[in-house]
Amino acid sequence: MSCGAMVEVSIVIVCMNRLDNLYPCLESIARHTEVEHETLVVAYMFSPENLKKARRDFPDVTFIVSDCIRGFSENNNLALRQARGRWCFVLNDDTEMHSDVIGALLEDFSKLPSDCAIVSPKQLNTDGSLQLCGRPPYPARNYLLQQFHLYSEPADNVSGRESVFGQVYRTWNICGAAFLIRTDIFRELGFFDERYFFTPEDIALSTLAISRGYSVYVDAGVSIVHKWKATSSRMLPATRPAAIRGSLMFFSGGSRARYLLLAAGVWCAEFLKLVKAAVRNGLHPTDESRLRLSTCRNIVRSIFTRKTPKELFTLYYNQLRSQS
Repeated sequence: MSCGAMVEVSIVIVCMNRLDNLYPCLESIARHTEVEHETLVVAYMFSPENLKKARRDFPDVTFIVSDCIRGFSENNNLALRQARGRWCFVLNDDTEMHSDVIGALLEDFSKLPSDCAIVSPKQLNTDGSLQLCGRPPYPARNYLLQQFHLYSEPADNVSGRESVFGQVYRTWNICGAAFLIRTDIFRELGFFDERYFFTPEDIALSTLAISRGYSVYVDAGVSIVHKWKATSSRMLPATRPAAIRGSLMFFSGGSRARYLLLAAGVWCAEFLKLVKAAVRNGLHPTDESRLRLSTCRNIVRSIFTRKTPKELFTLYYNQLRSQS
């Protein structure tokens, strides 16, 4: 096949120097994917040794080096702009497939209306329990309530609803951990919105697609395992402030007044968490309690800033590096 030849599916994965995540993911793709595909891995901040090893162990995978600070959206877009597939399957590196997920989602596309843009699988925890199946509408009110632990996004968003066919349901939002999207539509939408560094790029994408007249679906009969709880990072003091800043930008919809109102509520919630974290760390100091305290402190300091999510991450990431 020539370098520029089109393939059916481009699988896009961003990995931040975590071969322990990446290898099981790539091995599961090789075992269970029958459709013609290419795999593009954005090697984010890889050490030279890990990059050399990964390229040697997976010669059929295209590794795209990303060695400066970029968020989830920017890193994915590096690969998406090179994708040759008619469809793109965006996949987190901390996932595994145990069946031909992509083939099943492609079959769904063939049966769904022509306005279908995205189909995602059900997500399972490592113990087999349900993590997420479809996502409900997520207005700013729910986001604010969630900061006070007064709202929790339900895992099951399809039970009791009528399916389109089989176990395929229309949904409102996707989760960026795994979804199949028509490449022409993804390109029309501008791929991921790079204003968002860590979240809510997946909700922003769903919202934009639906506003353009497209529809989004989930197949409850197709699943992947997502190990997100097992791969939480010591980078939280940098990622969380960037994520909250991005969420406030999204939910305020460009209105400064709305931003300030939402930010005031989030600041109150985070200040309460900061006080609680300070007390816990004072009574029983541990690495985890210090991490939580540092994260809360950085969030409280950054909520009313005019810095972009990327600028916030860079600031706190450099602080973490100087402390290590």
